[in-house]
Amino acid sequence: MASASRQSRHLPAFILLMLAEGPRHGHAIRAALLERFPGYKADPGAIYRTLQALEEAGELAFHWDTESRGPARKVYALTPLGWKRLEFWGAEMERRLAILRTFLDHLKRAKAGRKRVR
Repeated sequence: MASASRQSRHLPAFILLMLAEGPRHGHAIRAALLERFPGYKADPGAIYRTLQALEEAGELAFHWDTESRGPARKVYALTPLGWKRLEFWGAEMERRLAILRTFLDHLKRAKAGRKRVR
């Protein structure tokens, strides 16, 4: 089972992906993550820390939404650098997925060989 720390390693990628669909505030990002990735552990504190880090890295910009009811909300959007980082994450996940497929292929062959030996 994936631990929360393993999932948080990819949290920047997941947040950038949610923002690729359009600008959102933090709570809406978390709701989108939970909706699209059932079982994903989207810790609110980790999301806001990651948003701050992405903002500091220049991958996100924000504006204050003062039009909605309630307190003002910080609405985030991808910058050109954020789109570039999202492309990086896509390529990195493709690479990792290829490695995992290879692992599963080898596991399948190992299991088949084990059955023949018995």
